[in-house]
Amino acid sequence: MSTTEHQTDPAGRPERLAHGLRTRHLTMMGLGSAIGAGLFLGSGLGIAAAGPAVLVSYAIAGAIVVLVMRMLAEMASALPSSGSFSVYAEAALGRWAGFLLGWLYWFTIVMVLGVEVTGVAGIVHGWWPAVPQWAVAAAVVAVFGAINLVGVRQFGEAEFWFATVKVLAIVGFLVLGVLIVVGVVPVSGSVLGEWAQYGGFAPAGLPGIAAGLLTVVFAFGGIEIVTIAAAEARDPQSAVASATRTILWRILFFYVGSVAIMVALIPWTDAARLESPFVSVLQMAGFDGAARLMEVVVVLALLSAFNANVYATSRMLFSLGGRGDAPALATRVSRRDVPWVAVLVSVFFGVVAVLLNYLLPESLLGVLLNAVGSALLVVWILVVVSQLRLRPRLEVAAAERGETLRLRAWGYPWLSWATLVALVVVVGLMLSDAAARPQIAATAGLVVVILLVYVVARAVRRVPAVPAATGRR
Repeated sequence: MSTTEHQTDPAGRPERLAHGLRTRHLTMMGLGSAIGAGLFLGSGLGIAAAGPAVLVSYAIAGAIVVLVMRMLAEMASALPSSGSFSVYAEAALGRWAGFLLGWLYWFTIVMVLGVEVTGVAGIVHGWWPAVPQWAVAAAVVAVFGAINLVGVRQFGEAEFWFATVKVLAIVGFLVLGVLIVVGVVPVSGSVLGEWAQYGGFAPAGLPGIAAGLLTVVFAFGGIEIVTIAAAEARDPQSAVASATRTILWRILFFYVGSVAIMVALIPWTDAARLESPFVSVLQMAGFDGAARLMEVVVVLALLSAFNANVYATSRMLFSLGGRGDAPALATRVSRRDVPWVAVLVSVFFGVVAVLLNYLLPESLLGVLLNAVGSALLVVWILVVVSQLRLRPRLEVAAAERGETLRLRAWGYPWLSWATLVALVVVVGLMLSDAAARPQIAATAGLVVVILLVYVVARAVRRVPAVPAATGRR
């Protein structure tokens, strides 16, 4: 179980990734990836569905994600790899599982790249109508493609500062919210202390909490980049263990704290304010430029996510290439040990996803985005199954080296099984919800397509080459 990521190029030369990331990079990457536009813009949907009881939805979703990430971090700490959960699924379940998770994740994040660039272009075009959206999108792709090509250290620094801005925005919001709640900053229109007039803590009961859970469960997506980046940390085992110990609880605090302030101040029947709850709270406190300020924060959040997702897709493609599940060209690295071919491929398909956002009929684009919506559940479920299978092997391997696992998932195997059951329950809730059912169907279709490609690719490899005809007629 090497701490250095090695691959082989088509000519048989060993290639490897650089080790330029530090623990602070991993920590802020994890925080920044999970704190995105979904929190700033999408939290109002959960509040509208469940009322103040959305805090229970966030607590349940957060507990599931914390447990899944602890299991993933356990495997990443013992076996750092740029393929992360794809590599662990292959080791635990077989080649098909690694192929499925690698390509499912790659496709999912490439589609997300298109959504992020389209979002940035739309907001910036609103600021400066004279600047065409295609020009903004081109600039974003060029700049962040270059950052990812320069070197992993430069990528880590860029992502560190992007994430810092987002974290400071959340901290500032939390401080302001506390000052409002304790009465230091007076506001008008608050529902604090008047919950009973709006149906109490859980106006929609358990169905509302379940609906809120479906709305917020994917908000924590993105944190898995920590385990992908672990392969390029200076001390992978120590870095991933240290980073995951801190970021999980910080993310829960930021999410639950922010939403607690929102439900304390905004009526959950006020659809207009819940469209952008952060802006609404700032406006209540007298910040007239709140909407523009939040637009700036959202743009920074989208740019940070785009930067991180170019990194994640390129490393996953690099890993797939090294295992023979993608063209070997994807393993080519530059003098700075950057998988430049994989970066360019991911950027190219990110541009394709942007074009799809503009060109495809809304119905077809909806199918693709629905497939993205619940793909994270497939990843999480197979992470848990992989950990259940690999934990005994990792302990044996560590004991043979005279060591113990640096990071252990809690309550193995009972908490692992409980987490798996919880994820299956989430799938069941989605199947029972008419709005969420298309996501499950689209994701299932995508999984079937990827597995069919795997079967065909395996069959092609097994067919012996036909020898060239020799001799003369």
